[in-house]
Amino acid sequence: MTQRLLLSVADLRTHFAMPDGTVVRAVDGIGFDLHEGETLCIVGESGSGKSVAARSILQIVDLPGRIVGGRILLHRYEAGAATPRQVVDIAQLGRTGPAIRAVRCHDISMIFQEPMSSLSPVHNCGDQIAEAVRLSDPRVGKRAAHTRAVELLGLMQLRSPDLIAKQFPFELSGGMQQRVMIAMALAGNPRILIADEPTTALDVTTQAEILKLIAGLQRQLGLGVIFITHDMGVVANVADTVAVMNKGKIVETNRLRTLFDAPQHPYTRMLLASTLRLESPSPNKTTGAPVATGIAPAEPLLSLRDITKVFGNRQGWLDRVGHQVRAVDGVSFDVGAHENLGIVGESGSGKSTVARCILGLHRLTSGSILYRTELAQTIELSGHRRFAGDPIVRDIRMVFQDPYSSLNPRMSVGQIVAEPLLLNDGLRGGALRERVAELLVLVGLEPRMMERYPHAFSGGQRQRIVIARAIALKPRLVIADEATSALDVSLRAQMLDLLLDLQQQLGLSYILITHDISTIRYFCDRVIVMHNGKVVEQGTTRAVLDAPREPYTQRLIASVPRPDPTMRL
Repeated sequence: MTQRLLLSVADLRTHFAMPDGTVVRAVDGIGFDLHEGETLCIVGESGSGKSVAARSILQIVDLPGRIVGGRILLHRYEAGAATPRQVVDIAQLGRTGPAIRAVRCHDISMIFQEPMSSLSPVHNCGDQIAEAVRLSDPRVGKRAAHTRAVELLGLMQLRSPDLIAKQFPFELSGGMQQRVMIAMALAGNPRILIADEPTTALDVTTQAEILKLIAGLQRQLGLGVIFITHDMGVVANVADTVAVMNKGKIVETNRLRTLFDAPQHPYTRMLLASTLRLESPSPNKTTGAPVATGIAPAEPLLSLRDITKVFGNRQGWLDRVGHQVRAVDGVSFDVGAHENLGIVGESGSGKSTVARCILGLHRLTSGSILYRTELAQTIELSGHRRFAGDPIVRDIRMVFQDPYSSLNPRMSVGQIVAEPLLLNDGLRGGALRERVAELLVLVGLEPRMMERYPHAFSGGQRQRIVIARAIALKPRLVIADEATSALDVSLRAQMLDLLLDLQQQLGLSYILITHDISTIRYFCDRVIVMHNGKVVEQGTTRAVLDAPREPYTQRLIASVPRPDPTMRL
């Protein structure tokens, strides 16, 4: 029996009329069909129009965006019927009213990218799902809605769903929050599920679990799924059909195997080439080979010895320490000069806490962090007070994960990059402006951009600004904490190549913290694997990733979605 057509989009155009009179054609004449039980992946880089297309289907595009043309035909069926009982053009329904609310409650649901910003922090998970149940069917009472919420949490393969229902979102991990979001999306028994980058912020093992969960729910409930992503590895693991978007248009649509084996459009070929490029070590990497054992460089630039960081909340009027968490538990490793060391692990493994201890943002509970200066002096960083002009502040810099939140929106790019130079070198006037211009050129930006503000730049450009600020004081060691995780695959390769180019020019060492195995393979000489605050395995990148010894490392690597349709998870 032919799969029933659920949704047909034709010549859809969604435009944004800007205050200066210009029009941004975010979605510019796209079309596709979605059938029952089918997964359609819409793939493309940031700004290609993927998310606007998805939001257009539900009429939830932010103003001043609006649908200016095209059709979004929703086909409704009676149980077991081969022909639709009703065809509704969603594009004609408008943003508000009972007709579009019925579509959102019963026909099409959406899973958003960031669950924590989509869930209410002041209501427990059960109440939020029960609210969605009652919105879809007002005849359901509070008790029955709560029972249904617990059933949905059980469907999400969560242990103790009755307990999860009583908890608040901030008490759950990222993967559990995403499962709550999926449960809310299924509350109205929809026929179509739109998943907008639902695994981007998750580590690889949690991502694999969510992908398997969505696939299982699709088989069980017969859903049509529109999966939006920029990760070709995810596409290879979930898609039946792939639509490639670029600059508001769909440039190619094809079945999964055909698209991977014989891509037709140059943009599709570029996306696949960028993905495959990260599957092997970078040809631009010229750092010295690590020692044969892969455990430590001969003369370390930085040495961590048995460091521990315990977080404890204080309770009661006596300010006694209550529950304690050992975020870092006896970690030791070295970083050599001109070396790229990767730290990989799941969320909560202690990676970022180690970085913050090195920077002095967290005070060690125990252990030692020794830094070797250019004059071969050894400085204990634990307890070392840092100040403007301190050599440690100059020598060790950091690139944070989210470039937008780490840039002051009220400062121009020139002011942002100039700030460390102003505080530490005392540069002023023309000399300061000249140095800022040099730094912008060094990271691939134009000097004239220094008058702009962060909101005027793309994600990749903002990350370049953060890098320019980090290298302004000519550091010896740069710590990059998930610096490329939110970037498209082509931008990710560009950022990593930029860091390698800067390494050659400035003689840098890097600590790269990530949950992305392909980034480690492309960039790093050695790798450390962390789990529950401990180092479970370390060695050369090739040794650890090609022949992992520890079961945890093996599971981590096996969870990585590969850009090959023949190797589905």
